Amino acid sequence: MTLNATAAADIVMAAVESGHSAVTLVTVSEGAAAAAGTRLVVVTTEAGEETVRGTLGSPEVDAAAVAVARTAIADPRRGDGLQTLAGAEIYVEVRRPIRDLVIVGAGHIARPMSRMGADLGFRIWVLDDRPEFATLERFPDAYRVVKADFSDPFEGVPLHRNTHVLLVTRGHKYDYDCLVQVLRRDPAPAYIGMIGSRRRVRATFVQLLADGIPRERLAEIHAPVGLDLGAETPEEIAVAVAAELVKVYRGGSGRSLREMERIAERFFGERGASEDEEKEDQ
Repeated sequence: MTLNATAAADIVMAAVESGHSAVTLVTVSEGAAAAAGTRLVVVTTEAGEETVRGTLGSPEVDAAAVAVARTAIADPRRGDGLQTLAGAEIYVEVRRPIRDLVIVGAGHIARPMSRMGADLGFRIWVLDDRPEFATLERFPDAYRVVKADFSDPFEGVPLHRNTHVLLVTRGHKYDYDCLVQVLRRDPAPAYIGMIGSRRRVRATFVQLLADGIPRERLAEIHAPVGLDLGAETPEEIAVAVAAELVKVYRGGSGRSLREMERIAERFFGERGASEDEEKEDQ
């Protein structure tokens, strides 16, 4: 079955909205067994189930294209680009499941967090029980701004394996009530962050255990939230949280690259570069 651009886009959008990965392969230049302008879409679920729609012109080319799509999906750093297949240039477009960032609380930290989250590619949800705070005017980068009841804040809000939840409400009680609801969800979100001091977080963990939350679930909570940047202002705190979000989904260490590479110490030291190193630089 041949696919036009609109049909392929619809398949991809439905896939990523449902938490699946999708790869579209489009023939840019015609080859021996691949006709120009043909499309093939491969959708893979989290369970590994695979659906193939469209064709690039022959069963042999399609099989090779599916193999390319599988490799692309397996590599979290793989982006879009051209690839030669069966003598033809194929454009490979990789789309991951939509990553939602649900910010619970619409106060001073939520505003820069919404902007930074959107810049990082998250679909932003902002929840608050105060109508004067929960407005699109305050959060123009948000996908949805919801006036929520903190007794059931996630009604109609997606919590799935690609959801990232940040709890920054105006009060510890609201953070705690929302946290308990998140921890009782299955599947667990990709990220649960809660703002708070060491003392407040310790008290939260004690209460969670008393309320029957298994001890192993405590390890899923990023609290105090963010990386240690010495952040103080709302914008700085948002940067620290955004950095932690990138660390979580990219798998970095969070360490300073300067400290990790130690280029000055390794290559120069006190006496300067060696003769060999100087030659390499020339």
